[in-house]
Amino acid sequence: MNTSLRLRRRCRLRSAPRTGRPRRAQGTGLPAPRQQGITHAHLTQDEFVFVLEGNPVLRTDAGDTPMVPGMCAGFRAGSGDAHQLLNPTAADVVYLEVGDRSTGDLASYPDDDLVALQVDGRWRFAHKDGAPY
Repeated sequence: MNTSLRLRRRCRLRSAPRTGRPRRAQGTGLPAPRQQGITHAHLTQDEFVFVLEGNPVLRTDAGDTPMVPGMCAGFRAGSGDAHQLLNPTAADVVYLEVGDRSTGDLASYPDDDLVALQVDGRWRFAHKDGAPY
């Protein structure tokens, strides 16, 4: 594993911005070829990604956007704009991901029969009809 992909072990930084909500920043590696999670949107958590290395593709409801190092994207909580990072290249991708992990967030996964609710710091997963997994 190259040095930059050691970030996959997730370097974390916590801070409290003016909103008073806790934020978490983590460096994440996305080996080639791979996708970051599944397409999702958050109800109460804003998210921000900043590309450090590689050329990922950002998939949103608006379509696919190629990204290069130095580019960033933000996702407003409650917007319903589902997103996902893909790495279709032969090179690894490293990016910084920032978001808060406040209790009560709900993540929806429009392409899958899945919803996730954060309760007491833990994610609980269910089908879209509410039946637990």
